[in-house]
Amino acid sequence: MKPVQWVVCSLALACAVFAVSCATSSSEKASAGKRNLLYLCTCGADCKCTSVSTKPGQCGCGMALKAFRLVKVEGNEALVCPCGQGCNCTVDPKGPTKCGCGRTLRRVSLKGTGIYFCNCGGSCTCNTVSDQPGKCGCGMDLVRVN
Repeated sequence: MKPVQWVVCSLALACAVFAVSCATSSSEKASAGKRNLLYLCTCGADCKCTSVSTKPGQCGCGMALKAFRLVKVEGNEALVCPCGQGCNCTVDPKGPTKCGCGRTLRRVSLKGTGIYFCNCGGSCTCNTVSDQPGKCGCGMDLVRVN
């Protein structure tokens, strides 16, 4: 093989390896970013369907589920912010009912939903939810409450 062909083949192989590694990294980041979202029914106070999911879809009453960002888990309850994906809010230190962006936090029971969640307690902020067993960002096993 001529030296020029060898260099071209080596560069092509290096570019292919780089492209595959970038695609894998971005898809892993995208799925990791979505591990802190819960999809809830927002059809109003009169609705009793209380649908909760880790994926987009429809609630029991037929309305579209809306993405909420998981801010914290307390026991079997999730505190979620309606600012959804891309929000990096935390509980507002000035008031435990508000998100850092100023919106009102919503409490959602995870009991009986089939959703696995991180319940490491304390000041842990890994906030992982899943429809499958697995590990939290902190390394603990996800739990499910029936």
